[in-house]
Parts: sequence; C-alpha cells; structure tokens
Amino acid sequence: MAATYRDHYFGHDEIRGFSNAGEYPISIVNKYENVTLPADFTFIEKSILREGVVRADPEFRVGCKCKHQKCHGSSCHCLEDVEVTSGLTEEDRCAYISSGSSQGCLKPALAESVAPIYECHEACACDETCDNRIVARGRKIPLQIFHTETRGWGVRSKFPIKAGAFIDCYIGEIITSEEANKRRGASIISERKDLYLFDLDKFTDKDSLDETLRGDPYVIDGEFFSGPSRFFNHSCEPNMRIFARVGDYSEKNLHDLAFFATEDIRPMTELTFDYVDGKDDGQQGSERCLCGAKSCRGWLW
Repeated sequence: MAATYRDHYFGHDEIRGFSNAGEYPISIVNKYENVTLPADFTFIEKSILREGVVRADPEFRVGCKCKHQKCHGSSCHCLEDVEVTSGLTEEDRCAYISSGSSQGCLKPALAESVAPIYECHEACACDETCDNRIVARGRKIPLQIFHTETRGWGVRSKFPIKAGAFIDCYIGEIITSEEANKRRGASIISERKDLYLFDLDKFTDKDSLDETLRGDPYVIDGEFFSGPSRFFNHSCEPNMRIFARVGDYSEKNLHDLAFFATEDIRPMTELTFDYVDGKDDGQQGSERCLCGAKSCRGWLW
C-alpha cells in the first residue's frame, strides 16, 4: 500500500507546486493495492493551447471601467450581454450572491439555467476582489481524488460545499475540431475518448457577426493533461452542473467550462455531473451507466 501512495505522489507531484496547493490542496487516496492514476496523465493548472488554436489580439480585449468592486448593473461592460431573467434585474445582472453566508455562490434562480455566466477579467478597471470574479479567482475548495468501488477514479472534498459554489473548471489541451476527430479515430474506443472531449460550442453560430464563432468550435481534451475535474464521474442524479463562463468578449470561442454545486454537498460525498445534462432519448445504448442512482437511466449513451 505504501508503494502505491509513493507512485501517486512521485508520478504526479506537480499538484504540490500549484499556486493554491497550500490553502486548497489536491490529495490522492486509494485503498486498493497497486492501482494508481494513469502514468501518461499530467496535472496542469491552466489549459494548453495546441496548434491551430488562436487567441484574440490583445488590442481587442476590452474590460469594464468600474472602479469599485460592485460590478452588478448594465453599466458594467462585462454584463451588457446578460439577459435579464428570473433572479436578475437591470440593476443587478451579476450571477452571484453578493452578501451573506452564501456570498460568491450562484444565485438559486440560475442553478437550472443554460445561460452563460459573464465575468470581469484582467482588462477591467475593477480589482480582484470584484463580486463578479468568482471563476476568475480559481478553485477555492480542497479536493480529494479517490478510487471508487465500481467506477474508477472519482473526486470528493473533505469539506461541505454550499449550493451554488464554484468548484473547478474543466481544463486540458485546447485543440481544433479537426484534431479532435483525428484523436477519436486514433482511440481504440471512440466513445471512451468522447468522455474527455468537450466542445466549446456555447456561442457557435454560423450567422454570427463574430467570425471566430462561425466555424467549428475548439475542443478541450482532458484525457492526458487536465486538473482534478478530469476525474469527475457521471451520475443521473448529479450534484454539479457545467456552465459556460465568459471573461473577455473577444474570446467567447475560448470560454471556460465551470462546475458549480447544484445542492448543498456533505463532506466526503462524491462530486458528479450528468454527462448528457439530462438528455434521454429512451434508447438502449452501448455504454452502461453504473452511477447507482435511484433514477438511473441505465445507459450513458
């Protein structure tokens, strides 16, 4: 058993050098002998842009002019595109609760929304304490990667997590759609490869005025390079959801995929999300679901 623990930390000691490792560490535990994380997997803190992925020219980056931490209303440039729906007003378009015990958590009315989250960013006049920089400030929850009994590796936290809390982003290699198709073709089981491929297609629109949104979307591949979110498992009764998060408007095609808690989560409870976000065509698929939830659909796809 001791050898197994050594393999984890000598093989993946990069997690000890993360910028938030001291206050919000990532730990790896396993009660099964001789089972370690994939040897060809490397932990990273930020996504890696591969060939063909182009960032916006810095001169096109525009931030808000708010010189205080209350970036809430339509006067904030970063919130101009926010649709005022249930839970939001013209005076308060920020997605997050700004005071009280749930400060920084997603507003309850947005928990089931498919709307993107717009945040302030590096080009803004507001500082890092701005209410509208939750994802931008990074993960603030210690996470533990552990080996489940039936579904490989999973993730949990030793600490309680409030409903609406930001947990982490899905990161990896950002590649072109063409490269993603090549990697699918090279994989022994293409469906398994799809477990790690996430299209950045929230804003893809062939009629968009923004030429970067008219073509095929970029794709995040987290199979070999990623963070702890790479090990989040599926559940038909999940306790997290993914939201598209936008910083600078000029890079909507490179938006973040941010995980938020959809309910209060007790310590040591596995963190899960729905791989197909509740979509069920009622057909028997090729990949059986092992989530064990009472409402399990039986198949992933």
